[in-house]
Amino acid sequence: MKIISRVMIAVAALLLLVILFTPIWRIDLQAPQYPEGLAIQIYADHFAGDTEKINGLNHYIGMATIHDEMFPEFTYLPKIIIVLAIFGVLAALWGKRQGLFAGLITLSLFGLWALYDMWKWGYSYGHELDPRAAIKVEGMAYQPPLIGHKKLLNFDAWSTPDIGGWILFGVMGMLAVVYFLELREMFRRRKARKIA
Repeated sequence: MKIISRVMIAVAALLLLVILFTPIWRIDLQAPQYPEGLAIQIYADHFAGDTEKINGLNHYIGMATIHDEMFPEFTYLPKIIIVLAIFGVLAALWGKRQGLFAGLITLSLFGLWALYDMWKWGYSYGHELDPRAAIKVEGMAYQPPLIGHKKLLNFDAWSTPDIGGWILFGVMGMLAVVYFLELREMFRRRKARKIA
């Protein structure tokens, strides 16, 4: 691979480490009684934001409380991110397209797994309600949206990537561009050899 490609791969790998210290995802809630809004930010190893206020509201409709211990992923997600970053640096040092391809596939699978895992958690969180809850709405589930907007009773809920999520998507895009450019260069060289 070209030196510039290897440098970009190394930079992308090191950018993954930023995800350890920035929020990856966020869920924002807004309602007439909360015009300033409520928000939960999801980091690699903990929740932050208005979790206590949201837990207080959710108690009335029978939803589970949000706390770090409910996510076993918080114990190993930082380790996975570190391994992915190390793998990326090694691929840059190795300098072979196979390493870049393997890294791109691995990172893509990690991203898909993370989205599925979040959807699965949201499904359980919004559907498995305490039958003794003070407020019951027949047929109502409170699963937050995975991405985008959803109306939950009188709350508008938005779920979007936060800084760390955008970094992850940026790294994936960066690696895809490098891979495309490297493939194009490989085909150009093959064509030049055939002509010669």
